[in-house]
Amino acid sequence: MDDIVGRVLRASTRGFSCGTHSTRIGTAHDFGAFVWVPVANDASQWVVGLVSAVEIKDDLMVSELVMAESVNPNVMRDQRENRMIPVEISVLNIGFHNGRGFVHSLPPRPPMSLSEVEVMPLEHVRAFTEKLDFFRLVLTASEVPSDDLLAIALRVAVACRTENEQTEYRVRCGRQLARLLTNDLKRLAHILAILSA
Repeated sequence: MDDIVGRVLRASTRGFSCGTHSTRIGTAHDFGAFVWVPVANDASQWVVGLVSAVEIKDDLMVSELVMAESVNPNVMRDQRENRMIPVEISVLNIGFHNGRGFVHSLPPRPPMSLSEVEVMPLEHVRAFTEKLDFFRLVLTASEVPSDDLLAIALRVAVACRTENEQTEYRVRCGRQLARLLTNDLKRLAHILAILSA
């Protein structure tokens, strides 16, 4: 159950949103986490994405409790643990697995509604991030905080590698970023600062 991020609410080839219950939020829902889900009507192909936003929805009861002068701690605990507080997770698609290997491009079709979105296993994150072609999909995504998202995703990718491999991988990523952002040094410096933090 720890591997399940949520179920698809709406989807396109560019990205999708999934939902879960507030009590299930954990590291699987972290900004920049790698997730995957089968494409519509084909369990042999999987969409690969990055968690780009997490939103805890409000409702009338939550609004009333927030504005109350004082609230009994038992009422607060009951609201957090027993009510269905919805959480919506937005995901940016950065590639797919076509049954033979990873492709760094938008998937052929989106996942179906209610499909289970899973955390991508570390060995697959490592295989997917071996090539750096997905950088461009993240950097050109105007609907997400792309610089921060790419930097955090690269920190995850670095952590998937052995200590001996991490330095070489960081250098490769830095060179690729420098090639892509050669005309935007401020943006490059920002991403590298987050990556090295």
